[in-house]
Amino acid sequence: MAHSESEAAVNVVNGNQVSYIGQDCEAIPEFLAVKYGSIARRLDLSFNRLRSLTGLKAFTQLEELIVDNNLLGNDLRLPRLPQLHTLTLNKNQLTDIEDLLEHLQEVTPALEYLSLLGNEACPNQLVSLDKDEDDYQRYRYFVLHKLKNLKFLDSRRVTQREQQEAEARGEFMKVVKPKTEQDPSDVRAEVTSPPYTPLPKGSRDAKNHKGVFAKCRYVYYGKHSEGNRFIRNDQL
Repeated sequence: MAHSESEAAVNVVNGNQVSYIGQDCEAIPEFLAVKYGSIARRLDLSFNRLRSLTGLKAFTQLEELIVDNNLLGNDLRLPRLPQLHTLTLNKNQLTDIEDLLEHLQEVTPALEYLSLLGNEACPNQLVSLDKDEDDYQRYRYFVLHKLKNLKFLDSRRVTQREQQEAEARGEFMKVVKPKTEQDPSDVRAEVTSPPYTPLPKGSRDAKNHKGVFAKCRYVYYGKHSEGNRFIRNDQL
């Protein structure tokens, strides 16, 4: 079979959880969509080299999507996924937060859990040493202003106070990305290259891979990490 080696890397758990991790693929393999598109509820594509998620069109029932440690940029587009409640895009190449959030508003109306750690669009000391907690909190207000149904953002749960602040003044909290030859003093934040990888290397074993949600103030250090773990509705 042409796809025998690739298919061997897929681990299906309970019939609807699909993992395709650490295969260095640049696009979602066609056989994944053909075999699992109609049944997958959870899809993990972490530690690849994905620049596009075009192949997701077949995954019409998807509820959780994990694409940490890929090469996804500002041109990222998802198909409409009406049941998707969990999305992690940690350690990609996203810099334009507003464009991403407006897109997610349109295509993921049920989204409740979102993580963007390790992207320049998420302004904290993991991606720029000149950022502080105030920068990160303003980012949270802006995200919550755009995505009003979020219950969990990055490494912590959304509080009622944050929701109130986001509703009152979140639209004014956008962190501006400097343009070429623009005076840095004219913008709120300066984008720099990540000084180090903010997320743990993690396991490339499809049976053991999990994500990066954990309770902390806002910086994800990776200490004692057990991977992708989310707070479920019954835990809120």
